[in-house]
Amino acid sequence: MPPLNYFVVESPDSVGREAYERIAADVLQDLDLVKVIDRLHIFVDPKVPIFAAAGLLRHMPRAIRVGDFANVNSGEKEIVLDIGDETYLAPLLRVLWARYGKENVDQPDRFTVVLPAGLAGEEELDRLVVADPGESLHKDVIYALQYIAPEGFKVRRQYIRDEKFYYVASEDTLPGDIVEKVVAPLFTKMGVTL
Repeated sequence: MPPLNYFVVESPDSVGREAYERIAADVLQDLDLVKVIDRLHIFVDPKVPIFAAAGLLRHMPRAIRVGDFANVNSGEKEIVLDIGDETYLAPLLRVLWARYGKENVDQPDRFTVVLPAGLAGEEELDRLVVADPGESLHKDVIYALQYIAPEGFKVRRQYIRDEKFYYVASEDTLPGDIVEKVVAPLFTKMGVTL
């Protein structure tokens, strides 16, 4: 696993700390998250019981817009989208169908989508978001933390926005100030404020 810029597992139980360090490293590597997570601090104390993880992502992938993979050509009778990379063709069609209706979206071949003229502006189509890789990344990070957390810690609170994330889990009810008392200090140890 390439090193994260910051990776600490903290626990009063040294054997448990080493085990969670190995588990976290394996899960992050298996889910290919070592490339996107920059810093991660995990605190686990089975006696409380509490599991808390806080971290930062290296960078968020940007949203994919029509202009990233297609040319938009407006004519008198129709708007033609010339698809340069068909990777995002399926999500493009779903977005166009939802927005303009299936009856207004024609696909004569794999590299062409045709809309009636006047249905949308060229700039509007060029900037139309068809996929957001950040959404699946968020799900993968939360899934990884759920997998790393101790079995049976089903009471949880999670947060992920932009590049910051945290995950807190326990067998017991989480106190209302868990973020201020447990999570915020983990971010502080990484040199970041929540």
